[in-house]
Amino acid sequence: MSEQTHVTDSAVQEDALHFHPGQMKALLTRQREAYRAEPMPSLEQRKAKLELLKAALLNHKDALCDALSQDFGHRAQYDTLLSDIMPCVGNIDYTLKRLGGWMKPSKRSPGLLLSPASVTVHYQPLGVVGILVPWNFPVMLSIGPLITVLAAGNRAMIKLSEFTPATNKAIRALLADAFDEDEVAVVEGEADAAAAFSALPFDHLLFTGSTAVGKHVMRAAADNLTPVTLELGGKSPTIIGPDMAIDTAVERMIWGKCLNAGQICTSPDYVLLPRAKVDEFVSAYCTRFARFYPKGLASQDYTSVVNARQYQRLVETLDDAVAKGAQALPATESYRDDDGHRLATVMLTGVTDEMRVMQEEIFGPLLPLVPYDSIDEALDYIQDRPRPLALYLMSFDEALQQRVLEQTHAGGVSINDTVLHVAAEDAPFGGIGPSGMGHYHGHEGFLTFSKAKTVLKRGKFNSAKFVHPPYGNAIHKLMLGFFLRK
Repeated sequence: MSEQTHVTDSAVQEDALHFHPGQMKALLTRQREAYRAEPMPSLEQRKAKLELLKAALLNHKDALCDALSQDFGHRAQYDTLLSDIMPCVGNIDYTLKRLGGWMKPSKRSPGLLLSPASVTVHYQPLGVVGILVPWNFPVMLSIGPLITVLAAGNRAMIKLSEFTPATNKAIRALLADAFDEDEVAVVEGEADAAAAFSALPFDHLLFTGSTAVGKHVMRAAADNLTPVTLELGGKSPTIIGPDMAIDTAVERMIWGKCLNAGQICTSPDYVLLPRAKVDEFVSAYCTRFARFYPKGLASQDYTSVVNARQYQRLVETLDDAVAKGAQALPATESYRDDDGHRLATVMLTGVTDEMRVMQEEIFGPLLPLVPYDSIDEALDYIQDRPRPLALYLMSFDEALQQRVLEQTHAGGVSINDTVLHVAAEDAPFGGIGPSGMGHYHGHEGFLTFSKAKTVLKRGKFNSAKFVHPPYGNAIHKLMLGFFLRK
């Protein structure tokens, strides 16, 4: 279906950029009615939708790359292919192979008390799922959740970020090639549209974004008792163990910091490292950065900060740290391009809790270095702070690895790597506490967007009659004596 047909067919999308609450409610009503007409799509129907989505994604991949670069000012094509397109294609392939097994009712034991009977758990679509998408990975964070939403048999409404208009247009065209609006609909608009979207009575709502906005989303959803999955962020630490060679540690973590110019919810936010190795770390990082990006900020492989507003936020955060005593150590000599809102990694030493850079998620190419004198001090530092979305440990010491896993909390962990645990198709992804709740990848995603409904089934013989009143007969006493014995 062409984009023109998509727009003409919908009475609620006359102006794709300015949705008001009435339009969104009309879309939701339309999708609810379509769901009621087809409440349990078959395996074949779900697979067909995923195949259509995959084909549309591959057909539009070049347009998506171009649109994202336009929205960012410059976004490396490989950043988009590796972090937006490829994970979605892999997720679809993974889901297609396993969906039949996920959909089968699971058998459970009725136990002696309920016998003879069968107990099964059936996985039923919820209905209509709302997806709120941020600007940093608008393809991965719209199409990725959509994969598991469709796999679970649901319909979806997707609210795209107002900061990525070119990408939004490309996503609308992609989805219009595969779906009618009563299956998958796209909504756009400013913050007021996002607030109205959050307040709709969805059957489930998924939000990816900041912790501060996540609180507003959860409050709005609470009025409808809408279940929420929150994928937030926080300050994800990297610990460099005492045993780890600094050059190896930098090699393992620098790509995760430079990818998308650090504009990732799981990007390494700060580094805890042995005090004596700070200078060595700075030197190794600068060397690696020059190897990655020989032309510095002019390199086509390095992505810009998304817009002037976010760039200014980062510059103000950097200036605040320097004004309060931190030392700024850029990874390359010419590290700022104010006109093009491009910023290379700037390492910061001498940071304190009074600085904004240590109070807020950075979401960009600033990298505080926090020295420690013992690993106990490093672990205490993490435990004293809100639980992050990701935690990274650079160490080959298996005892230390186990200790970090047992003594810290995070949404996910990578040991001797960064960011890539998010791409594990066969594992859940999600935060904890201030970094989020719930999961939506893989099988866990299918379960998130399904109702696990317990079904007890009896045959012609009704054993339940033995517990009917009047109470106190011999069978009741025998049963209670057996089940309540010590």
